[in-house]
Amino acid sequence: MRVEAPTRVPPVPRRARQRGRRLPAVVMIVWLVAGAVGIGAPGALSEVQRNDGESFLPAAAEATEVVRLQEKIAGGKIQPALVVFSRPAGLTEADGAVVRARAADVSRLTGLAGPVSDPVVAPDGKAVLVTVPVSGVDGFEAGRTVQRMRDVVRADLPAGLSVHVTGPAGYTADFGEVFTGIDGRLLVVTALVVALVLVLVYRSPVLPVVVLVSAGLALVLSASVVHPLAANGVLTLNGQSQGILFILVFGASTDYALLLIARHREETASGASPRQSVGKAVRASFESIAASAGTVILGLACLLLSELSSNRGLGPVAAIGIAASLLVSLTFLPAALTLLGRKAFWPARPRPAARPRLWGRVADLVSRRFVPVWVISLLVLVQLSIFVGVSRSSGVRQTEVFLDPVDAVTGQHVLAEHFPAGAGEPVVIITEPRYAARVAQAAHVDGVAAVTAAGQTDEWVQITATLAAPADSEAARQTLADLRREVRAVPGASVRVGGQTAIQQEIAEAAERDRLVIIPAVLVVVFLVLALLLRALLAPLVLIATVVLSFTATLGVGALVFNEVLDFPGSDPSVPLYAFVFLVALGVDYNIFLITRVREEARRIGTRAGTLHGLAVTGGVITSAGVVLAATFAALAVLPILFMAQIAFLVAFGVLLDTLLVRSLLVPALTVHIGRNIWWPGRLRRGAV
Repeated sequence: MRVEAPTRVPPVPRRARQRGRRLPAVVMIVWLVAGAVGIGAPGALSEVQRNDGESFLPAAAEATEVVRLQEKIAGGKIQPALVVFSRPAGLTEADGAVVRARAADVSRLTGLAGPVSDPVVAPDGKAVLVTVPVSGVDGFEAGRTVQRMRDVVRADLPAGLSVHVTGPAGYTADFGEVFTGIDGRLLVVTALVVALVLVLVYRSPVLPVVVLVSAGLALVLSASVVHPLAANGVLTLNGQSQGILFILVFGASTDYALLLIARHREETASGASPRQSVGKAVRASFESIAASAGTVILGLACLLLSELSSNRGLGPVAAIGIAASLLVSLTFLPAALTLLGRKAFWPARPRPAARPRLWGRVADLVSRRFVPVWVISLLVLVQLSIFVGVSRSSGVRQTEVFLDPVDAVTGQHVLAEHFPAGAGEPVVIITEPRYAARVAQAAHVDGVAAVTAAGQTDEWVQITATLAAPADSEAARQTLADLRREVRAVPGASVRVGGQTAIQQEIAEAAERDRLVIIPAVLVVVFLVLALLLRALLAPLVLIATVVLSFTATLGVGALVFNEVLDFPGSDPSVPLYAFVFLVALGVDYNIFLITRVREEARRIGTRAGTLHGLAVTGGVITSAGVVLAATFAALAVLPILFMAQIAFLVAFGVLLDTLLVRSLLVPALTVHIGRNIWWPGRLRRGAV
């Protein structure tokens, strides 16, 4: 194939070159100084996380109201820590003395919200329970209090006597422990994965460093914005949303860099100066990068419609990360590329490229066999989507959330073995003092092992009902329904019922409602962005339909992998929603990158030829972007949390499916088949085929 010689560009005078470098140098210095000042911001996010149950609750739920009333009765936020001592052969007299001594030691710890309870011996005489009220005002500090408590109670135990700290405070501590290292372990893994992919893509040691620095600056900026907002309660940050923030920033920053650098390489190969090349690259890719970022930001903003505090917190947290990635990619990155000039591509030199061999063949296949290509692609996606029916997303038990053994889960099992299974997480009933006796009597339904008073004020009384079944079991949910029916039947009484069983049930109900509200909202937002970008209505509908089908196919594959390969117990009700928001918003990104180039080429050479040329020239960079984003999300699997592992697989697989099948074959084949009508009702529809 004949390759045209590059257009010779007149040399730029030295003084003009110097002037042209001043602004990029200033921009780069400002960013590097800001990054150095805020370098500790990502690590400091762990200190403002909230991983307690209340941070995940629906704001208007009855269980949330009960939590607030409990705080009034107790005089502040309290997270009970349940210290369980056990000896399989039965407790000895010496064990009893040790337990009392350890309880006294614990009572002297800072961070407690009240006196330590007297030891309660299990009916079988093999375990003893001590309840410790931990101050829950600061979730980060509550976790540290529990870790100190564990050190105290484990010191110098007699042989054969074991101890575990569980309960709400124990789980908060273990979640905090998992997510405390998120700024180190997750960032290192993500950076290594991104660096490896970039070295393979660019075959240059310079560009990967520039891209990683750009992503790091975006992370520092986003963390610097999120930290004060979370510290002042403006938004809710938990370990899950922090992990997703880190991954999104790295993935989005790298994607935008790949697109910008690809256009920069094209312009540089034509003989343009670094300043001219970068300027043309920014102008050519600005629309698609901005539309991509806007789609993700608006899609994430739809999470503000959620009833769950955790979802509403993730929306703005992740949107801030995408906005920071966009800002850095359009300021620092162009400045760095301008200053580096052709050295950025060292040791290679950009040359006028012939048609890419691999993607040229793909374009030829689409050109010759566009009907079989889109039909077969569609059938593959439909076949995979069928397995959505076997997915299990109704929730998992609290003891199944961690993938690695943790003390809170072990302690929960020991507690259930020797005490009533719901001893650590009772149903909480709040009512007026004058009705307390009758409400307590009504609470004695089948499945309730004990009913006790647990504190009161002049206005409210707290009653706890210990369940015979584990708090997160189906039997407990049935008992909760029976108990609510009976206590609400007490004439004249105002009754609220909460506790762990109610919390889990109301979270599941809110997650179901969120799917019905947020998914349509995301689709409408994405459609509007695409319609404005493409000045068309049919093309956005086609793109959205293909991405939604890709999402259902991903859920189907995920169901098979989770159930049959990894033997997971199920999934959190929010997993499908999170997967949808990320896959639709991010999946449309790659279609935006493709279709904007197709639209640009269609203005010159017609829709059919423009589609084939756009596919050939963008195939490599978009596929590289998809691989990078999939790899970064896969890095979430280093966190031993069931939710994170499932999101990591679904988004990574879904992005690859969308990149390699939907964007590479299905969308181009449909576009060629539909022809210029794809731009209906826009003016481009009246152009050449």
